[in-house]
Amino acid sequence: MYFRDIIGQEEVKDRLRQMADSGTVPHALLFAGPEGTGKLQAAIAFARYLLCGGKEGNGNEGGEACGHCPSCVKMDKLVHPDLHFIFPVINKGKSDSPTLSSDEIAAWRRIILEKGYFSYQEWLEELNGENKQAQIFTKESETIQSLISLKSVEGGFKIMIIWHPEKMHLNCANALLKLLEEPPVRTVFMLVTDAPENVLETIQSRTQRIDFRPVPQQLIEEKLQGQGYGLQPDQARRIAHLSGGSWLKAAEALRIDSESEEFLDYFMQLMRFAYARKVRDLKTWSDSMAAKGREWQKRFLTYCQRMVRENFVCNFHIPELNFLTEREQTFSTKFAPFVNENNIIGLMEELQSAQRDIEQNVNSKMVFFDFSLKAILLLKQ
Repeated sequence: MYFRDIIGQEEVKDRLRQMADSGTVPHALLFAGPEGTGKLQAAIAFARYLLCGGKEGNGNEGGEACGHCPSCVKMDKLVHPDLHFIFPVINKGKSDSPTLSSDEIAAWRRIILEKGYFSYQEWLEELNGENKQAQIFTKESETIQSLISLKSVEGGFKIMIIWHPEKMHLNCANALLKLLEEPPVRTVFMLVTDAPENVLETIQSRTQRIDFRPVPQQLIEEKLQGQGYGLQPDQARRIAHLSGGSWLKAAEALRIDSESEEFLDYFMQLMRFAYARKVRDLKTWSDSMAAKGREWQKRFLTYCQRMVRENFVCNFHIPELNFLTEREQTFSTKFAPFVNENNIIGLMEELQSAQRDIEQNVNSKMVFFDFSLKAILLLKQ
């Protein structure tokens, strides 16, 4: 991971380079901002830059690590001995010997190297624990203290990246606080969080905060039209619009977009059956939904929420505000009047409730049939 791999965040990257180049690197940094804006990726790129032994005297330009020194070679596989990671894990051990970050380090390196950007939910899926709680356990404090007390193997910085520090057990957080109060020489802590308000205030006060802003839509459009994606401008614009400045949401929207024809068919069936009060057909429809995988169901409900929003906006007759495919637009021309001020909030709330139920592993037949019955009432308003 290099600075160039991060989408946008030019001000952040310049600030981090300046810290390193001027020798004014704080002992603790808090990388804070919405999910999908490149915080973890920036922390890893900054670690590479700090640890690189070949930035100077090799003609390197652009404020990047050299990419070929021994340090960079180790960073290519995230096995540098002076870079350590702490992250939430699912306990698979006994209460007196909980699972630690080191037990899942192979999976951690794999998801970073394969995906680059990934969500907390994707990490849980990597651990096969979507329905379980992940945590940074108390015993991890011993690991942190042990690693930080060691001398730098290569004589430079010692770096510890802590992903989602708000998931720390209180005892572990207090142990970290003591280290931040008296930091070892040339040690850098990087705390990466989507929810800085949930990090202990005493820890926040001992860090220098780096804020990450939503990624500009134009940059996401350019990325989607570039190598590896190659989308047409209209499709890239529609997906970038749905991203809300998050590359993760853009990737999710791209996945949904590839399934949109199938999703649209099911959405049209749902709305037509609900409007016609065809309860028997809605029961059959719900059974077909239940036969799908849980991740598919979640994506479908996300798609439904988008279609409800877009149909509501259609009523304002301002084409530039709509981001629909040609086939979606054809359907929405007739359907949009049925999504109005009287039911838009109710429809969105029920869809969001259904999505939460699916995430919590509630019986999907019940979830979809219950929503379809509520849709009968809402569409008549």
